[in-house]
This record gives sequence, structure tokens and C-alpha cells, in this order.
Amino acid sequence: MQVFYTPDIQTKNELPEEEAQHCTRVLRLTAGDEITLTDGKGYFYQATISAANNKRCLVTIKERTFQEPLWPCHLHIAMAPTKNMDRNEWFAEKATEIGFDELTFLNSRFSERKQIKTERIEKIVISAIKQSLKARLPKLNEMIDFNRFIKQEFKGQKFIAHCYEGEKPLLKDVLRKGEDALVLIGPEGDFSEEEVSKAIELGFTPVSLGKSRLRTETAALVACHTMSQLNQ
Repeated sequence: MQVFYTPDIQTKNELPEEEAQHCTRVLRLTAGDEITLTDGKGYFYQATISAANNKRCLVTIKERTFQEPLWPCHLHIAMAPTKNMDRNEWFAEKATEIGFDELTFLNSRFSERKQIKTERIEKIVISAIKQSLKARLPKLNEMIDFNRFIKQEFKGQKFIAHCYEGEKPLLKDVLRKGEDALVLIGPEGDFSEEEVSKAIELGFTPVSLGKSRLRTETAALVACHTMSQLNQ
């Protein structure tokens, strides 16, 4: 099933230009063809193309279907982006397929990437929700300084994954089903010891993601998978 992302479909019966071009130029769909839309806000729409050309595609909505949330809580991953953008994009795609609610990029002390453009990441996330038949678009935040981020209010469970010695239970053993959860994932060089200490002072629980030493994007995906699986 081909799904098109149409965030304004409730007020405008027209596909965004990029989606319209894919629909008409690539898939060569024309007036009378039936398509499926999602607004990224929890709804799918069954629609018929009413008019189409190379740049515009107008539709008539036939049916709207609400997709129940995958879980009753909010799952938030906050990670320091890797130097290699391909790895950030890989994580965003796979995490969206698995399922999560919010992604924040962190600028920490040992971060090798101090800036990140989220436009490309957003396109990948949109493509992933369509591919995995999800009607909710995860929230994508711009990069923020680590120390500023950990001071923000978050009412759910808060965890920080790091590689330093010390008592660290497995995330899967301390995560509580049905509760909002936030997990911090550090850069290739890990969080600094000072950052870990500050996070713990502010209520973050240090956790382990297993015995293997993982790359940043792999660790973030393991955390995402652990949270989503527990809450299925």
C-alpha cells in the first residue's frame, strides 16, 4: 500500500508538491485512482484523486480512520549525533520503523558533530512512517546543549546510558511499562564524567544497554527497541 504524507489534509484537499510529484510523475497515478493518506497526527484517509498534473494532485476524501497509539506513554530518545551523517539517518529510519515519540539531538562535551540539519532527518522519518504504516509522525527537535537539556522538566522516567564503571542496571530491568521515558545516549567518546554526574544529580538513573560496547546509533536503537517492546 502506497501512503502519502499530507499534514494539512484536514483543511486542504491537496497533496504537498513533493508528494504530488511522486504520485503523478513516478507512480503515474491519475484522476480516479484511489490512494491512502496520513496526516501524521493519528489518522489515515482513503481518498480518490480528483485532478492531477505534474505539480498538483487534488483528492476527494472518502473515509477517515483513526489509528490507536502504539502505547499510552511518551518515549523520548536524546542522542549526541554521530560525525557520520549516514549513521544518524540510519538510526532515524530504523527507530521510526520500530516506534518512538520524540528525538532530540544533544551537543555534549565530546560530541564530534556540533551542528545538525534536521530537514534531511525529517524527510527520512516521514518516509519511514509511510513505509511502516504509522499514522503518527515523531517529534524531531533541533540540537540543544546537553547541560541545558537535562535541566528541562520531564515528568517521566529519566535514564542516562554511559560506559563508565559503577552500578548500572539494565534498562530493560528498570523501565516501567506505561510510563513516559527519556533515555540519553552519548557520542562516540561517551558523555564526560562531569555530564554523567550532573545528570544523576538532576534525577537521571544510570543504565546499561548490555555487555557489548555499542556505537552511538546502535545504542540509541537498542534503547528505542527496549522501550517500544516493553510497551507493546
